[in-house]
Amino acid sequence: MHLHDFTAPDTPAASAALELAASYHSPAVLNHVVRSWLWAEAFARIEDRRGVDHELLYTSAVLHDIGLVPAFDNVALSYEEAGGHVAVALTAGAGWAPERRRRALEVIVRHNWPSVDPAADLEGYLLEIATGLDISGARADVLPRAFVREVLAAHPRLTLGEEFTASVTDQADRKPATAAGRIVRSGVAAKLAQHPLEGISGS
Repeated sequence: MHLHDFTAPDTPAASAALELAASYHSPAVLNHVVRSWLWAEAFARIEDRRGVDHELLYTSAVLHDIGLVPAFDNVALSYEEAGGHVAVALTAGAGWAPERRRRALEVIVRHNWPSVDPAADLEGYLLEIATGLDISGARADVLPRAFVREVLAAHPRLTLGEEFTASVTDQADRKPATAAGRIVRSGVAAKLAQHPLEGISGS
């Protein structure tokens, strides 16, 4: 498995999602969302998951944290739901049918669930375990180490730990009943500070 095995979909929605993410995210968070897509695709291959909607997965992965950005923050909604609605608007502009736009919202919201049943939502499951790896270090030994090093060299973690901790803590303080509150209470700051991928970033 190599980085060049995975190519971003060449579609209007995928291109627009990356452009939007690059315009609003810091380099560290942009690298995080791209890595999350790569981990999701790699888990799909390792687990032999069939029937993945790769455009949906890519678009959702790249936009999954856009709700943390002040421009898209929502006074009441969780950041993942706010980000999901950004994805709905973007994919509507790209010509997606209403049902598929709704899937982008579902996948982004479910990435913050404690777990997702792959039989019910394959793309949601893949994004949930991918972000679980990149934020909490879950399943850190599942993917081939050479591939992990290659991804980290191309998309280093930079200051993700400090930035994500600050953003999600702010969300938890203002909206404690949302997933951000649970994530903070589960010790995300310590998990990021002691992340198993930090020691091999850029190697």
